[in-house]
Amino acid sequence: MSVSDDIARASRPAKLVRDKIPQLVRASGEEPITSIADDTEYRRLLRLKLREEVEEFVASDDVEELADVLEVVRALVVDLGTEFDTLEQIRDHKAANRGGFSQRIVWYGNRPKLT
Repeated sequence: MSVSDDIARASRPAKLVRDKIPQLVRASGEEPITSIADDTEYRRLLRLKLREEVEEFVASDDVEELADVLEVVRALVVDLGTEFDTLEQIRDHKAANRGGFSQRIVWYGNRPKLT
């Protein structure tokens, strides 16, 4: 039986997992069905993983889920061909020019101009 046959029979949709998950599954006595994503699939799956992790954080307010979001962001930064320090510099620049979110300002739009 080939890996592609295994993938075709898999009961779950394809999802990106952390690098050590297959060995953890094997250690539990199961045999994972895996493949290595090509560049296009990796980019697509990273974006789906980001949504998944953000949804899990929003639902739980668990800081561990927020750490998962950060891990996916780090992978996206590398995939985009840049460095995390560069992302942090961009964030810092935006914060300096537009502010952060510490003041908790909620915007509802603008008042109509009086004519």
